[in-house]
Amino acid sequence: MPHSLPTTPEALGAIVRERFTAMSPEFRRAARFLADHPEEVAVSSMRALAARARVQPPTLVRFAQFLGFPGWPAMRELYVASFRARSVPYASRAKALVSRRGRDLVEDVCDAQKLDIDTTRVRSSATLPKVAALLRKARTVHVAGFRSSYAVAFGFAYLYRLFRASVSLIGTEGGTLEMQLRAITSADAAVVVSFAPYSREARLVAEAASRARCKLIAITDSTVAPIALRADETLVFSVTSPSFFPSLVGGISVAESLLAVIVSQEGRGVVRRIESTERQLFESGAYEEGVKAKSTRRSA
Repeated sequence: MPHSLPTTPEALGAIVRERFTAMSPEFRRAARFLADHPEEVAVSSMRALAARARVQPPTLVRFAQFLGFPGWPAMRELYVASFRARSVPYASRAKALVSRRGRDLVEDVCDAQKLDIDTTRVRSSATLPKVAALLRKARTVHVAGFRSSYAVAFGFAYLYRLFRASVSLIGTEGGTLEMQLRAITSADAAVVVSFAPYSREARLVAEAASRARCKLIAITDSTVAPIALRADETLVFSVTSPSFFPSLVGGISVAESLLAVIVSQEGRGVVRRIESTERQLFESGAYEEGVKAKSTRRSA
C-alpha cells in the first residue's frame, strides 16, 4: 500500500501497473477500463463507468480503497482535475487572450515554452537512450502524427531520413491509412505522436502496432494517454501555454533530443551517411548554395 496518495493520473497509473498482477479479475477489468478511458472517468457517473467496465459499482469503490483512497470520489477527483486543466476549448482560451495585448503576453508565451522544454527534459531524458536503442534495432521505423501532431512527426521523420532510409511516415492521404498499417510487422518499430484531445488515427496506428507485435513508442502528454497505455516506451512532453492552443515546443524538443541520442549511439558511420545525403541534396538542387544576388540597379 503506498504511504502517500498519488496526486495525478500519471502517478496513479504507475501504481496500478505496479500492483496489477496482485489484483483480482474484477479489479483488473476496472483497471484496464480506467486506463483506456481516463477522460470518461472525469465526466461519467460511477454507475455508468461500472457498466462500461463490466463490473458492479461497489467494485469501483473497493478498487479505489485497494489503491489507498478513502473511496471512489477521492480517486475520481484526480481525473477530474486533470481533465479540467486540459479540456478548456480552444475558443474559450482564445477569448481570454482577446483582452490581453502587448509585451506581457509575448513574455508569458516564451516563459511557458521554456518551462515546457525544461519539464520535458526532466520527464523524458532518462528514457531517451532506451528508445534510441530500440529504434536502432528495428527493421523499419514507422512514424505517425495527425493534425497538429503532424508537425512533430514530420520533423522527426524528415531528420531521421537524413541518415536512415528505412523510415516511413504514415499518413491519411486518399483514405489509405488502413492500407499503410498493413506494412507494420513484428520486426519494426512505430513512433506515434499525440496529445489531448487525442486523435482517433493515432489510436488506430497504436492498435495496429500492438496487433503486429511491433515495438511502440508513444510521444505524448501523459503516461495514461490512449497511445501510451499500449506503448513499450513513452516519452512525455509538456504542452503548457497561455495561448489558445497547446504548445508543440515540448514535442519538438523531445523528438530532436531523441534524434541526437540516436546519432550519438550510431558511431562514425552515421557521419558518412549524413554527409552523403547532404551532398545529394545540394547536387540535386533541393538545397541551394548561398549565392549573392545579382545587382539589379541601373547605372546612372
